[in-house]
Amino acid sequence: MVIKRDGTWFYQGTPIGRPGLVKLFSSIIRKDGDDYFLVTPVEKVGITVEDAPFVAIDFDRADDALVFRTNVEDEVTAGPENPIRVERDATTGEPSPYIRIRANLEALIDRKSFYRLVEEGEHAEHDGVEWFGVRSGGAFFPIIPSEELS
Repeated sequence: MVIKRDGTWFYQGTPIGRPGLVKLFSSIIRKDGDDYFLVTPVEKVGITVEDAPFVAIDFDRADDALVFRTNVEDEVTAGPENPIRVERDATTGEPSPYIRIRANLEALIDRKSFYRLVEEGEHAEHDGVEWFGVRSGGAFFPIIPSEELS
């Protein structure tokens, strides 16, 4: 089984077309170290995840918080328990934004949601450096150092 970067689940090279089945599998996924598994009471099966097991496909602002929804209908509020982080490709500088969904499982924030997230951004000091980032749930999440936007 493989989960592609766009959130599509494949079994033996064929996309799983039943959303209910994908949602069921997503409820039993675990990450141990760098490896992903589907875990039931009697079985633990390794799977391949190209990037993150989930994709955050949208979010809404609810007072001072950002509430994200995933491709498998999980909802999570960004905050200290579910932080947003952004990795940048060392060669291209392209950002890959993520939000923790549960335990040590993350969702890749899709492009349209990331653009909307940037619209919510502000400049603030974080760990002694001026950053451009977003606030949610009482926490500030840095996206890019402010000096790189000049």
